[in-house]
Amino acid sequence: MDTAGAAVQDTEPATPDGDVAVCATLRTTDLDEARDFCRRMYYGPLEVKPAGSIDGFAFTGEVVQIGPVTIGEISYGTEICLASGDLETAYHVLAPLTGGVHVLHRGAATKADPSQAAVFRPIGDIDLRWSADCRLISVKVDRLALERELDAALDRRVGSPLPLGATFGLAGGPGRSWLALVRLLHAEARQPDGLTLFPHLLRQWRDLVVSGLAQAVEHPFSQNPAGRPTARRPRTVKRTLDAMHAEPGRSFTAAELAGIAGVGIRVLQESFRQHVGVPPLTYLRRLRLEGVHAELSRAGPDQISVSEVATRWGFTHLGRFAGAYRERYGETPSQTLRDQT
Repeated sequence: MDTAGAAVQDTEPATPDGDVAVCATLRTTDLDEARDFCRRMYYGPLEVKPAGSIDGFAFTGEVVQIGPVTIGEISYGTEICLASGDLETAYHVLAPLTGGVHVLHRGAATKADPSQAAVFRPIGDIDLRWSADCRLISVKVDRLALERELDAALDRRVGSPLPLGATFGLAGGPGRSWLALVRLLHAEARQPDGLTLFPHLLRQWRDLVVSGLAQAVEHPFSQNPAGRPTARRPRTVKRTLDAMHAEPGRSFTAAELAGIAGVGIRVLQESFRQHVGVPPLTYLRRLRLEGVHAELSRAGPDQISVSEVATRWGFTHLGRFAGAYRERYGETPSQTLRDQT
């Protein structure tokens, strides 16, 4: 049941292929509970605070995670300020159904409302101010999933992070169709007799959300399909990213990653700094931390242990892992696991 202050998770943990929907619902008048819920389901370093009086605060969040895609319908009931640093491993879209959100991202100010969605790249601080009447669809897409899709759609390699526009229209065309698809998938994945009974269809609909976003979002290549992109992600970087996402728990060394890429260590590190923003091993550690955080957020202490999950994701030194986890998410791994009960 959905009671005030109660988080409900309805399904078993997702498989790596995203053939299972993980659903969570929270309705609460407690600001801390709402913040912790959004951190678990979306991003760890997320700050949430009221813009003024807390009177009228009534959070509702209904979130579905399907592999590389997370879809939630979110509202706060009062004017709220949110802030986050780099998203790092994901792209994000906010599509208001009512009300609006004032956005400051990468130094540029925009607004999301029912006529246009806001788009966030993996790098750059984010500051949001939600109106009290804002209810929106919040979509997180794995960074590599969207980049692979756009690569395939253009039949060429594009830069990473993708040079996406800050907004796209929702009133008609691909944007309207994409939002309709997202809302339908969100509704169907939460029904016990819906798409959850047909994993292959669930996966296909999820992939349609990623490919539809690649069509709806603005980027310079769509305006000049015959031209060559000015920003490219080198094949060496793509090979390395593919290897890390395929086996995030593998004990990669810098030399092994350079061997996979077919270049020297220093060349690979410089390519990652230029095209990804961080060195390859730093990206791998963040990828692993996100995997551990997601798994701990979906399970209870009677189902798994922190050491079991950390080891599976490639952390061999549990002390260093715990320190890195706390620095990134603001709590210990065991606290994340306990919060699920």
